[in-house]
Amino acid sequence: MWWKEAVIYQIYPRSFQDTNGDGIGDLPGVRRRLPYLKNLGVDAIWLSPFYKSPMKDFGYDVADYTEVDPIFGTLEDFKALLAEAHALGLRVLIDLVPNHTSDQHPWFLESRSSRDNPKRNWYVWADPGPDGGPPNNWQSFFGGPAWTLDEKTGQYYLHQFLPEQPDLNWRNPEVREAIYEVMRFWLRLGVDGFRVDVLWLLAEDLLLRDEPGNPDWRPGMWDRGRHLHLFTEDQPETYAYVREMRYVLDQFSEPGRERVMVGEIYLPFPQLVRYYQAGCHLPFNFHLIFRGLPDWRPENLARIVEEYESLLTPWDWPNWVLGNHDQPRLASRLGEAQARVAATLLFTLRGTPTWYYGDEIGIVNGEIPWERVQDPAALRQKGRLGEHGLPPGRDPERTPMQWDASPYAGFSSVEPWLPVNPDYPERNVALQEKDPRSMLSLVRRLIALRKDPGLLYGAYRTYQARGGVYAYLRGEGWLVALNLTDKEKALDLPKGGRVVLSTHLDREEGVEERLLLRPDEGVVVRLD
Repeated sequence: MWWKEAVIYQIYPRSFQDTNGDGIGDLPGVRRRLPYLKNLGVDAIWLSPFYKSPMKDFGYDVADYTEVDPIFGTLEDFKALLAEAHALGLRVLIDLVPNHTSDQHPWFLESRSSRDNPKRNWYVWADPGPDGGPPNNWQSFFGGPAWTLDEKTGQYYLHQFLPEQPDLNWRNPEVREAIYEVMRFWLRLGVDGFRVDVLWLLAEDLLLRDEPGNPDWRPGMWDRGRHLHLFTEDQPETYAYVREMRYVLDQFSEPGRERVMVGEIYLPFPQLVRYYQAGCHLPFNFHLIFRGLPDWRPENLARIVEEYESLLTPWDWPNWVLGNHDQPRLASRLGEAQARVAATLLFTLRGTPTWYYGDEIGIVNGEIPWERVQDPAALRQKGRLGEHGLPPGRDPERTPMQWDASPYAGFSSVEPWLPVNPDYPERNVALQEKDPRSMLSLVRRLIALRKDPGLLYGAYRTYQARGGVYAYLRGEGWLVALNLTDKEKALDLPKGGRVVLSTHLDREEGVEERLLLRPDEGVVVRLD
């Protein structure tokens, strides 16, 4: 299966490369940078939404699933991008947003037109509660109730995100078939699969029961954190829907050209791994982001990896993620030195890694003044903290790619939709291309090294280490040692070997019984 050996690179098109001078990235911009991605060594790109949209949530509010929004170009631009990517040997995954549409989608315009419209049951409608308010206490991810009253028809519709993003009713087989036909449209064009947005939210409790309160919630925290989500997340029906989606993908698959499903799923491991059995090739594993990065200690990282590995069957293939368009930047969380160590972890664990654009040059969170904030999550919950104690806004991790030291970092010829990080003259692709010890050089080396069969398929075993060092074996031939501290550390080896890669990119040497690790250094050792 090609996706087992692949490195997936996420592109947020709005922020990757602008070619028409409007300050917003576009599909021709992605196409222009394909040689860079090929040279980096990645195998597949995942494009965040580029569908026709009012852009209330920057493309995750879809008004037409089979049209490209003019901001990003045309369908012909996408076809040209796809053809060139395939010619370079790059696979292309696109975002599928099946949980909700825009309130401007023709389906919803029909649905809300009257209670007896044939598409009324394509969305989740409910009568007001006994007090005339929302049907229950469900909260939106973006703050406030997850219900909005439609004055004309006197019922509320469900939206787990913005009011402009009404939830589709997946219990309706007509809805499911309409989404499957969207999948077929893009599969016929030749896409290699989908990253499926909020896959674990497709079904909700049929009885619309109130969710229980969260005893850990405090005023000022994230609205949705008020409750435990027993009736809006991971409902039993979801697995059947995933199996149906997998069937569509399998109809377009053949050996060496399997079409893959990557599922966005924020759940504990015991629930997450059930999605393998349902048919999702790669249920996204975000536990390094939410459990590892806030608690960057060897004991914690080993616990995360061991728990995950213990729950996988021989038919399940692991995957790991350190960043994406919804989470703070890796280098801002750990600092530049430990971001290099984290990259070594990601590319040497067993499983498929997904890498977020710009992390290969150590881009940090952008500085977004309130007057430039774009993200609806931030605007609706100003001053509140997110689920993990962080501001809810996602703009800082979506700033423009820093290509060179020219105005606007080579991203655009005009002021971009979000401010470029002020460090771009010193942190950009062009400079790091010339530096053999740069973060970019390290990531390129790690991706190349990962192609070794032992690192691809060798079993994982935690190796005994002390004092801030996380070490593990891959198969019988590899040892990875990560110094998570700013102090020099020593590690006794099981046998001699050779350091083939250091995060400092300044040594390749034989080692015997003991390995000395410098501060903030990770090394990969090929054992004798």
